[in-house]
This record gives sequence, C-alpha cells and structure tokens, in this order.
Amino acid sequence: MAGTITDVPGVKVGNAQNNEALTGCSVILLEQPSVCGVDVRGSAPGTRETDLLDPMNMVSVVHAICLSGGSAYGLDAATGVMQYLEEKGIGLDVMFGVVPIVPGAVLFDLAIGDHKIRPDRQMGYEAAAKASKDLDEQGNVGAGTGASVGKLNGFSNAMKGGLGTASITLANGLVIGALVAVNAIGHVFDPQSGKILAGPRDEEGNILDSVEVMQTHTFSPIPPGTNTTIAVVASNAMLTKSEAKKVAQMAHDGLARTIRPIHTMNDGDTIFAVATGEVKATVDLIGSLSADVLAAAVICAIEHAESAGGLPSYSSLSQ
Repeated sequence: MAGTITDVPGVKVGNAQNNEALTGCSVILLEQPSVCGVDVRGSAPGTRETDLLDPMNMVSVVHAICLSGGSAYGLDAATGVMQYLEEKGIGLDVMFGVVPIVPGAVLFDLAIGDHKIRPDRQMGYEAAAKASKDLDEQGNVGAGTGASVGKLNGFSNAMKGGLGTASITLANGLVIGALVAVNAIGHVFDPQSGKILAGPRDEEGNILDSVEVMQTHTFSPIPPGTNTTIAVVASNAMLTKSEAKKVAQMAHDGLARTIRPIHTMNDGDTIFAVATGEVKATVDLIGSLSADVLAAAVICAIEHAESAGGLPSYSSLSQ
C-alpha cells in the first residue's frame, strides 16, 4: 500500500528534528477545523488535550495534532504549533483572540542520542511552518527520529524504529491515510508473511520473538514509559466526534496486526482519528480501512528507518 496521509484533502504534515540529539516532532496541520477523536490503549501515555476530545465535551474540532519525541518534555512542542497558528489567526474564536486546538501525544526516546535535548516550542513551531502536502520523508524524521523497537532483551539489543505513512483511495472519493511513529517495546512483523522485521536481538544478532523473550524473564527489563507508538489516521469522511473516536478504536487493530506485544504496561499507545468532512461513508468501513492503512504505515516506518544511536535498522540487517 503506497501513498501518504497528505493524500487526504485538507491534511498537511511538517517534520522537524535534531539529528545529533536523535529526537523530533511531527505536526499534522489541518487546512480547515476538523472533527477528531482519540483512543489511548497503552498504560504509560503522555498526552495533551485528549480529555477535550471526549464526545461529551464541548469543542468538536481541532486545528492540528502534534506527535513528538522527548517523553513528557516533548509536550512543549505543541505550544510552538499553537504559536504558529495564532500568528495565522487560526483557532477557536473566544472573542479575545483565538485559541488553536492542538492535541498531542509523545513517545519516549531519551535512551537514544542526547536525552537533555527534547522537542520544544521552537521545534514545534518549525514543524508547523514546514507543513505541506509534499510528504516525502519517512524513517528517521520527525517524531520517528529517535524511535526504537524490540527492547525486551535490553536496549543495547534493540533496533531502530521510525516514522511511516500510507494511504488508500476508493472509487467513491473516500481517502484514508495514516502517520505513525513506531517506538514499540515489542517486535514488528509483516502480517502477510509473518516475518519479524525488527525486534530484540540475541548475542549473535538474530532477531527474536518478543513474547518468547518475555517467557525467559521473571520481570520486565524495561522501565515503564520507555516506549509508545503514536499515530494519526485521517479521512475526508463526514464523522461526528463519537464516530471519530470509534474509528480511532478500530484503528488500533492495525497496531495489533504488526506489533507484538502491543498496549503493554510499558507503552502509551495513542491514536487520533481526524475527519475533514467531505464524503459519506460508514464508520465500520472507515475504521476497518484505517486499521489496514495504519498497519501498512507501521511497515513503512520500519522499512525506511536507518541505523542510528548504535541501533541497527531493518534495512541494514537485510542487505
């Protein structure tokens, strides 16, 4: 499955990163305020404005979404996105100016690169300013710059994760896309072949099955909160806020098809679902295809990742 999330009308993406510190952020910028839902499945999340997205709460649209490295420190990047949007006059009109609505989620990448440098307000502003329809960056960019996978045999035996994207377009004009930063504690596998693409390695460099590795440990060797896969699925469908939340829930199946284990005590897996409101389609169809597209984006993230911070990548080991 080819394509990118920017194939969805009204969706732009900007990435900013520090390649030496190995951290970065990705901004999904919406040309028009759009309905958004969220579903958090991991037990160690770092999020911003997710309560606002509850269907019971007042504000029904968002102006951007920020995915970032840096653990909880990286939530500051969304402030820069707000600043950029405010300068453009974009946001919720509160009579005394505008308040841009920018939900966000972070992943833990402090174990790689320089942990003292994290995505901040300036980096978030830079990513927002770079947002465009021409998304040709994947792998070690944006929120995927310091991402890693397969940490159940110790971080030194892990592999490089990254940023991935994919999309699908139907004959009726429905477009569904996904953007994901893959930073899982588990391994990533191809659901078609069952082959493990990236995961924990043994002393000889062989890639192992994460669940089998867990069976050899009486306790987790990974501290809580050191992982997390975060994503946005977007479509040009007409959805309500509650329907968007259901799509986000269904999209998590895409992670379950490609990452094992997923939604653990050490992950903060979070998916946002955005709908720009142009095409009528059922929630079941949008949710099912969102899972498919997200699974493809996860594979793209691993295939485009490059070795960094002492961690090998799928491409380096498959050569």
